[in-house]
Amino acid sequence: MKVHLNRINNDYLFEAKGASGIPVMIDNKTGDEVKGSSPMELLLMGVGGCSAIDIISILKKQKLEIDSYAVEVEGDRKEVGGAKPFKAMVVKVFLEGEIPPEKALRAAKLSFEKYCSVSITMQAGVDIIYQVFLNGEALA
Repeated sequence: MKVHLNRINNDYLFEAKGASGIPVMIDNKTGDEVKGSSPMELLLMGVGGCSAIDIISILKKQKLEIDSYAVEVEGDRKEVGGAKPFKAMVVKVFLEGEIPPEKALRAAKLSFEKYCSVSITMQAGVDIIYQVFLNGEALA
């Protein structure tokens, strides 16, 4: 796997592309006019996107209809020298539809513990906690 970043302006704006060729804008959040996501935001998006694809795929294979899917990922950072890596992430999965609660929970468990390459990559240094909400109700 390989990506390419190309600097767009005289500051910190980059256009990144992977094999798909679809551009993603990356920028430094501290600038006056931010035109892209920060690298740390992209890590959060990667965890959310990877798990979303897994969970939806697992539920679709079971012929379950998902009316709505949303995910919120919040990262908690720590100071390490001059860097601020994530120490923990909380992923909240919001599902709507005629989905048995045990199947929603199992899909999330499989994603975070077996299939999601992004969260599994991050687990060595980041505590990742996930919560599933089905039709507005938190699942245990």
